[in-house]
Amino acid sequence: MIFMSIFLILAGLLMFFKTELLWNLTEKWTSRDATEPSDLYLWNTRFGGIVCFSIGVVGIFVQILL
Repeated sequence: MIFMSIFLILAGLLMFFKTELLWNLTEKWTSRDATEPSDLYLWNTRFGGIVCFSIGVVGIFVQILL
C-alpha cells in the first residue's frame, strides 16, 4: 500500500508540474495542428494531479496511523 501511495504522489507531481510533457507523450499525435495543449487539457490534468497527490498523501498517513 505504501508503494502505491508513493507512486500516486509522484504521478500527481508529474501531472501538476510537467503537464506539457505528458501531453507530448500521450496526446500530441491526436491533435490536428499539434502545437500546444488546450487550456481545458492543462486544467484537467493539473486537477487530476492534485487529486492523485492528495490520495497518495492520505494513503501514507493511513499507513502510519494504522
